[in-house]
Amino acid sequence: MQRVASLHPSLPANNRIWTCRSLVSLLDFAPRLSPSPLSSSRCSPSARMAVTSAHQGPQLLSVAPMMDWTDVHYRQMARLISKHTWLYTEMVVDQTIIHNPITDRFLWFPPEQRPIVCQLGGSDPAKLAAAAAIVARYGYDEINLNCGCPSDRVAGAGCFGASLMLQPANVATCCAAMRQALGSAAVTVKCRLGVDDVDSYEALCNFIRVVHEGSGVSHFIMHARKCLLNGLSPHENRTIPPLRHEWVWALNRDFPHLEFSLNGGLDSCHQAAAALQHSVDGASIHGVMIGRAAYNHPWACLADADIAVFGAETNAATSRREVLAKYVEYADAVVGRFGMKPDGSKTPNVRTVARPLLNLFVGEPSGRKWRRMLDVALLKKPATVAEVVEEAIKCVPDHVLDAPPKRQMPPVFSIGQFPPPNRLKSETVMVGA
Repeated sequence: MQRVASLHPSLPANNRIWTCRSLVSLLDFAPRLSPSPLSSSRCSPSARMAVTSAHQGPQLLSVAPMMDWTDVHYRQMARLISKHTWLYTEMVVDQTIIHNPITDRFLWFPPEQRPIVCQLGGSDPAKLAAAAAIVARYGYDEINLNCGCPSDRVAGAGCFGASLMLQPANVATCCAAMRQALGSAAVTVKCRLGVDDVDSYEALCNFIRVVHEGSGVSHFIMHARKCLLNGLSPHENRTIPPLRHEWVWALNRDFPHLEFSLNGGLDSCHQAAAALQHSVDGASIHGVMIGRAAYNHPWACLADADIAVFGAETNAATSRREVLAKYVEYADAVVGRFGMKPDGSKTPNVRTVARPLLNLFVGEPSGRKWRRMLDVALLKKPATVAEVVEEAIKCVPDHVLDAPPKRQMPPVFSIGQFPPPNRLKSETVMVGA
């Protein structure tokens, strides 16, 4: 396929990867897929987590855990777009890990996906501790407890997700158990501002205080909305409750010894950079987490992140042509990695591995045609993802394939009025403790 492998005039003439004459030969020079070196190590869970965490930079920008979306394949594409953005797994239920003999299907990842966080779902301290010990064997940098998902699949099953915010003492016990199972490993919490009628700033501060004092957790990722466990769908819970960004800054004011990251309402790395630079009376946030925008618009959202947010000299990818070439190499190596189904199909199959590519050209004039061409190519039951890309890429102009990440100055960022400083003691508001 000449178009993917064609020489781009702005690249050095001696750059072998861009002077190959076909996609197949191009991929011969891409880094080979290998398992995480820590996944087969015999060191203890605490040693594994200490090794991984010590080498990662600050969590200034991350992609939110999203059920059914942030699987290992999406994360691989996201890592090709941004080297430094932290990636989260889909939420994995503790019992799924404990009782499934083949945990690779849920936990395996290529080592280049670090920095990476595994999000766990559960409400039983012993089960979460057992699951965390298994997760640690794979070399994740952190483990996060889901206290923010309002989905019926989560909040209504086993009383975890957002409903855990009504049980701060249990959250503390769960986090303490996980930390004990991991030694010095980092355990974090992702939560909302409130649940149902328990939605005051005082109740939120109590939740933070109880969890921190009872477990030592020092990093909270705050979805800056409350949620309603009954009456609103997950989509409505992401849009109807009003955003209160100012509460997250207020938490940094009232708990200066802790770290708080903002989730909700931001959809690009440039907005994230603006939020990180925003300070009010000395209070500023420590990180930004972006959700669906990072999946629906991956290039526009993440391509300039390494420079704009992390201050790197260069971004990870020079163009979407480069991303496609490297992703195809990964994709065709991972098809069938987890075996065969009874019907003879591979797990994962070509369609599953190709799915993250659907949104790579969103916003471009050729974006819809790219999606359509991918679908058409997949209907032919191709043997490889390379075949799919070779067919679909014919509709994307060279100037789009080779366009570098767009640079822009951080937009103006503002927040509402702070709530009054919180002075309550831990025992004053013990909601559902």
